[in-house]
Amino acid sequence: MFVPNARHYLDQEDLEAVVNALQQDYITTGPGVGVFEEEYAEYVGAKYAVAVSSGTAALHLSCLALGIGEGDEVITTPMTFLSSANCVMYCGGKIVFADIDKHTYNISPSEIERNITPRTKAIIPVHFTGQPCEMDEIHHIAKKHGLYVIEDAAHAIGAIYKGNKIGALSDLTTFSFHPAKHMTTCEGGMITTNNEKLYEKLKLYRAYCMTKNPALLENKEEGPWYYEMHDLGFNYRLSDVMCALGRSQLKKVDKFIKRRSEIISRYNEELKDVKEIILPQQKEGCDSSWHLYVIQVKNGRRAEVYTKLREAGVNTEVHYFPVHKQPYYQKNGYENVQCINAERLYSQILSLPLFYTMTDEQQTYVINTLKNILEEK
Repeated sequence: MFVPNARHYLDQEDLEAVVNALQQDYITTGPGVGVFEEEYAEYVGAKYAVAVSSGTAALHLSCLALGIGEGDEVITTPMTFLSSANCVMYCGGKIVFADIDKHTYNISPSEIERNITPRTKAIIPVHFTGQPCEMDEIHHIAKKHGLYVIEDAAHAIGAIYKGNKIGALSDLTTFSFHPAKHMTTCEGGMITTNNEKLYEKLKLYRAYCMTKNPALLENKEEGPWYYEMHDLGFNYRLSDVMCALGRSQLKKVDKFIKRRSEIISRYNEELKDVKEIILPQQKEGCDSSWHLYVIQVKNGRRAEVYTKLREAGVNTEVHYFPVHKQPYYQKNGYENVQCINAERLYSQILSLPLFYTMTDEQQTYVINTLKNILEEK
């Protein structure tokens, strides 16, 4: 039996939405984009949403909208995908890595505060695996020091923090619609905010910083065909076709999360007495959306278990290799950075298969295969 680590789900409704979009007058940026943005903003409880081409684009645009640049420092976790750090470097800023809490695997608020300097401009907390960070503490620190907060919610569509969906709590929140995530637009992302000025800047930078808005034009003598570019923007747009798929997927996302939670509950129940592993914890007041199910393998057996699971057809993964240990960062001033908890966690973690269409038979096979490997001497 082969069990993938992740798998997207498309039904007939999704396919029909895409075909219908392809038959419209606009297949790139048209009216469907705005409709998807409105529906997504409503889903997370935010005033505004901006659809973009990827989660990475969402993070980059967020940094641009906040004016992050040379001399600015931004704090994030090393236990994340590359984009959470790279987005700051794209803008000429400096990323600063703060260690994680060893129980939640999320960035530690006390480590954030310890790394703040006069140059710090923002914090990027990452909701690792879908479990919300300690946002009350992070917001308190941000307010105390006059910092912006960009939540990286690539893992956390539909996650809930103290009764509120992730997406409307901070200055900006970014999401990813990669096929491995809870819902997909093939590739794509979203930025949500309650700040109108940031919203307008995001829309400009998403499309070359180009505008036809008469109120913004510097040269008002030209005709109605005229447009201006006021800064270096990017082509980070999402097409109507992808937005049509996103709208269809959004209708089902709560169902997707519910099924993932059922799979997690069974993993927890059937693996709770296996002494060779440590199961993930969920903090009180947080409802994870469970993008990943990350276990720790004790006694230095992670590589062995990883290899044997894959040989048996169970496609496990490791999320993530700490970003500060990547060759690029090691060659660019981060060779002495230490994040002990993140590095220790990396040495033991495995992500077990988790996806909406995972069958009971597949999960039974994963559980039994893992147990059999761990029982080997």
